[in-house]
Amino acid sequence: MIVRIFGLSALVTVAALVVAFLYQGWTGLALCAILGVLEVSLSFDNAVINATVLERMSLFWQRMFLTVGVLIAVFGMRLVFPLAIVWITGGLAPVEAFRLAMNPPAGDAAYFPDGSPSYETILTDAHPQIAAFGGMFLLLLFLNFVLANRDLTWLSWIERPLGRLGRLDQLSVVLAAILLVVVAEYLTPDDTRSTVLIAGLLGMITYILVDGLSSLFQSEHPGIDDDVPTESDRTGGNTGPTSATVAVGKAGFFMFLYLEVLDASFSFDGVIGAFAITPDPIIIALGLGFIGAMFVRSITIYLVRQGTLGQYRYLEHGAHWAIGALAVILLLSVHFHINEVVTGLVGVAFIGASLASSVRANRRDRRAEQAPDTLTASR
Repeated sequence: MIVRIFGLSALVTVAALVVAFLYQGWTGLALCAILGVLEVSLSFDNAVINATVLERMSLFWQRMFLTVGVLIAVFGMRLVFPLAIVWITGGLAPVEAFRLAMNPPAGDAAYFPDGSPSYETILTDAHPQIAAFGGMFLLLLFLNFVLANRDLTWLSWIERPLGRLGRLDQLSVVLAAILLVVVAEYLTPDDTRSTVLIAGLLGMITYILVDGLSSLFQSEHPGIDDDVPTESDRTGGNTGPTSATVAVGKAGFFMFLYLEVLDASFSFDGVIGAFAITPDPIIIALGLGFIGAMFVRSITIYLVRQGTLGQYRYLEHGAHWAIGALAVILLLSVHFHINEVVTGLVGVAFIGASLASSVRANRRDRRAEQAPDTLTASR
């Protein structure tokens, strides 16, 4: 199974490295490899969250996300999105934005001799708006998780009180709006305050709209197409969703859109951070898109097929706490420069801690199950 799931990603990685070598020699190959490792390390929590959503989708929509969705992630977010930002914010035609990207100024200069800004400079200047949009989207995702009253909690000392507070309707929106106002007021320069506020509001609206539409269509079709086979039905395994709980039709479509926006929000930081390594959009697309996004896809498939989220009970909690940390980091990056390594390590720390807690909890359960058998045998 490992070879089947990760084989395509390995082949794509080799192909991307070969293209990078032909494009820029050993330097291009090294930069491409570094960006691929950076993207995978930053996006493991993204894969966990993707898996939690995919488990609720029909096999058709799972395949749509893992094929069409990945193409959008590879070409849309890692190549077209940066060009679109430069095109819109720089007031340039698309062809001119691409020409600017492929012809940076000499050395590490941020501006051309005529005083016009480079591709990297335009994209970096747009970072506050990008960070505000992605940060607010991810923040609402985190708040809606931790403010839900759950029987299973990981960091119980804080999750249980937050769950009780979550009984107040729309508290997540209120808290997110307050934080956005604080960021705009105290961390954002006066000349970009209005754009940061608008971008943050658009991030909130996007989350509420897509998540709300997905929930609406799921609630309207509680029986959700019992004849649609899931991976669990097809293989005879006991992992993944039952056919009575998967989302198809309009519900599946809006969950697909939800995953795409979620992936985009995760990608903002990586795309911007990649310019600290190289300004070349081709190398960035090869490293972040073809290598990084493909391995995130494979990790997502592995988590779904193996039923890892059910086996390690706190993994979903750790991923959401990592999302909360990433949301805060994105909002702080409106004013402060935060190294991408820090972002990656924070996510890995939450995922690793939740995984370790799950392993310990499973061991306790096994010991508790074995204890009665031991007492019976001793009698």
